[in-house]
Amino acid sequence: GLSKAQGAGDGAHLVSLSLGLAAPPTVRIVHSGLACNIEEERYSERVYTIREGETLELTCLVTGHPRPQIRWTKTAGSASDRFQDSSVFNETLRISNIQRHQGGRYYCKAENGLGSPAIKSIRVDVYYLDDPIVTVHQSIGEAKEQFYYEKTVFLRCVANSNPPVRYSWRRGQEVLLQGSDKGVEIYEPFFTQGETKILKLKNLRPQDYANYSCIASVRNVCSIPDKMVSFQLSNKTASPSIKLLVDDPIVVNPGEAITLVCVTTGGEPAPSLTWVRSSGVLPEKTVLNGGTLTIPAIASEDAGTYSCIANNNVGNPAKKSTNIIVRALKKGRFWITPDPYHKDDNIQIGREVKISCQVEAIPSEELTFSWFKNGRPLRSSERMVITQTDPDVSPGTTNLDIIDLKFTDFGTYTCVASLKGGGISDISIDVNISSSTVPPNLTVPQEKSPLVTREGDTIELQCQVTGKPKPIILWSRADKEVVMPEGAMQTESYDGILRIVNVSREMTGTYRCQTSQYNGFNVKPREALVQLIVQYPPAVEPTFLEIRQGQGRSVTMSCRVLRAYPTRVLTYEWRLGSKLLRTGQFDLQDSTEYTVSSLSRDSYGIYNCNIINEAGAGRCSFLVTGKAYAPEFYYDTYNPLWQNRPRVYSYSLQWTQMNPSAVDRILAYRLGIRQAGQQRWWEQEITVNGNIQKGELITYNLTELIKPEAYEVRLTPITRFGEGDSTIRVIKYSGKKIFVYKGMREFHCGFEDGNICLFTQDDTDNFDWTKQSTATRDTKYTPNTGPNADRTGSKEGFYMYIETSRPRLEGEKARLVSPVFNVAPKNPYGTTNTAYCFSFYYHMYGQHIGSLNVYLRLKGQTAIENPLWSSSGNKGQHWNQARVNINPPTSFQLIFEGIRGPGIEGDIAIDDVSIVEGECMKSDQPANNLRSGAVGTLAHTQLIPVIILMSVLSHQR
Repeated sequence: GLSKAQGAGDGAHLVSLSLGLAAPPTVRIVHSGLACNIEEERYSERVYTIREGETLELTCLVTGHPRPQIRWTKTAGSASDRFQDSSVFNETLRISNIQRHQGGRYYCKAENGLGSPAIKSIRVDVYYLDDPIVTVHQSIGEAKEQFYYEKTVFLRCVANSNPPVRYSWRRGQEVLLQGSDKGVEIYEPFFTQGETKILKLKNLRPQDYANYSCIASVRNVCSIPDKMVSFQLSNKTASPSIKLLVDDPIVVNPGEAITLVCVTTGGEPAPSLTWVRSSGVLPEKTVLNGGTLTIPAIASEDAGTYSCIANNNVGNPAKKSTNIIVRALKKGRFWITPDPYHKDDNIQIGREVKISCQVEAIPSEELTFSWFKNGRPLRSSERMVITQTDPDVSPGTTNLDIIDLKFTDFGTYTCVASLKGGGISDISIDVNISSSTVPPNLTVPQEKSPLVTREGDTIELQCQVTGKPKPIILWSRADKEVVMPEGAMQTESYDGILRIVNVSREMTGTYRCQTSQYNGFNVKPREALVQLIVQYPPAVEPTFLEIRQGQGRSVTMSCRVLRAYPTRVLTYEWRLGSKLLRTGQFDLQDSTEYTVSSLSRDSYGIYNCNIINEAGAGRCSFLVTGKAYAPEFYYDTYNPLWQNRPRVYSYSLQWTQMNPSAVDRILAYRLGIRQAGQQRWWEQEITVNGNIQKGELITYNLTELIKPEAYEVRLTPITRFGEGDSTIRVIKYSGKKIFVYKGMREFHCGFEDGNICLFTQDDTDNFDWTKQSTATRDTKYTPNTGPNADRTGSKEGFYMYIETSRPRLEGEKARLVSPVFNVAPKNPYGTTNTAYCFSFYYHMYGQHIGSLNVYLRLKGQTAIENPLWSSSGNKGQHWNQARVNINPPTSFQLIFEGIRGPGIEGDIAIDDVSIVEGECMKSDQPANNLRSGAVGTLAHTQLIPVIILMSVLSHQR
């Protein structure tokens, strides 16, 4: 849809906006989802009501230059379950299948660095109604016999809902009301939240045994239907009772299948049975069948308390529990304690020695120990005393006390731990007592401390342990209270070596190794220290920096050391690509600089500064480039779309250049354009004459765009360095004649854009005109009035209308005021006023239509309004066009005044307002076509602060 570019001066226009071009953000929220009601409250918050499960869609319409960044956030929770940090960054917030917890206040925030961010909010109210539940209670303690004989019974009905639910009761088909039956009372308890409804049956009578229904209603809001639940009350109605056909506790071996059986012993209606576990969820492998729970192969982690709960909504639920214990034996250890009455840690003939064994056993009461010497069973005797330590002091521990050690006592002692129930393998621990059994000693090899390593290496810290038996060694940090690399405060080692993978600089410091009593002597711990030094290459800043500068100008780069170990012997080298520029050494300073005094084509590129120590190098990189910065598209062009022929449209593309003087002068822009969804770009160059100023608005007119296609436009600035950064935007065809800005001076407004063509609501009226399209209107709109499409027949197109439903009263006025149109005489000395054709479409359908009046207000005469046009009453279900010739002597405004008629079927709408120079044509002949073939016209104009005059000044250069 493009032909070759035309001359750059073709029909260029000077566009002046008030107060320059950079504009702080503004924001509005519009909805396009499945709302059941939108309250546009003028002074309080906006509320968007939606039914649970529907799709929420909110769009944030922004203005501002540069284009503001948008962010959606929510007060509590997150705006979508998939929200990261509870925000989204595009214009439309869409939550499909919305849930109740996603209700709340949603904020749209737009910021572009100018002024304060713009923030608007809307409250989303999610409506739902859950199934009601009826529970039955009696006033006196539960009598087992004749449960409801001469008792007072309460039926309580509860349903979760938003908005609050209303309840009604029925007995059979009869509606029960307070006071309709002396034996029945209906009330709300004062201590509950929400509208719980209780039906009280005083001293049951035979007729009270019946089928009761509770109907929960939210009065059909959001088309949510009522929900009903029934309960059959009889003389057999009773609360549940159950029993468990299992022991408590149940002790089992791992791998066994276990079945828990729960049976109901009473309750009418028949109770439902559920199993729960005290520590949370049931194991995944659990099989449930009614009241029977089966765990096919039980494991230690499945142990705990399991409860069966029976519920039939009568009285309180019944609950019975059992504890499952899974047998286990693990972590066998021993220690040797020399004679406590001597300071010497060695074992000696004639002194006492004690051997202790410890295991972890479940259940502890099944644990038994037996002792052997050289494979033969040992019995407790006066000289060999076998005891079990108090479980509170040291659980699962047995001791063998040899009172007076003889040479013949040397040998291998074995303690065997087993569980009485069987099925679990025994743990056997051997302890050797001989003349070579000696307490431990720790040393650090000389070359192993201090230990120097590089960040990222794997390192082994070593403590040599001697003694027999060799105990478990515990490693910890000696210099500070921090965890070891694995995350615990202590690390166990069986060979005295601590292995650290991927060493980091934080691991520099002193480490302590010490003996534990486990698998060794129960004596004062031996300890030694190892020092670790982790070297790392210099950390520098900036690691990467882009510097943009034009040819002939100077550039200075600076690279700074933040941290390095060792800090001595730091050298640096500067390179451009592989070419060495300069080297040197640091003395006291912590940074190095390099300057290019006059940039040439050869001196652009990547500069690297390497700062080097023993451990490696840190690198600062600088990309020095003459690339121009990206252009910034101007999105707030006042109605940029023109429509001049049936099949094509034109678009006024506008942009400013970011940092235009940072690099060499911009010689041209490369414009690429392609239809949305196509691969191929059409490209052309737009020449730029002279220097572009900061904040200057550049306009280029795209023509010959095919309706109704959208296009991607790419803009790339070009300097003598080459191409700069590109920017891409999408332009869309809105389907309506919106604004014409050509040849003749024209204004066309179809109310499609966010700022309704700068029309404003009058402050002196009773209510406002509302912008609406058929696609977004309230599902509860009043039938038999108002348009069913915009003037072009589009359900998506917008129009303005007056909503005459409650609380509007007869005779109330809504007034919509146009922007100021500036009139310039054709001849500066001429006396005749310019004639304009003012036309609009109006829709007045409904039996209660009031009046639509149009007034002309002249500049300097704001108190006087000249009636231009008026109409009253029902005009049928279609759009009509009004045309009026006006000859204003000076700048003017137009005012549309809608007056409410006697009822709600009185919605009046307007659309497609236009003002065209010249008198109205007699018939609907087409306006003369603009000449075809012109792809674009370019104007770049300095913006000057001028009040917005929405006369369309067309300056030709």
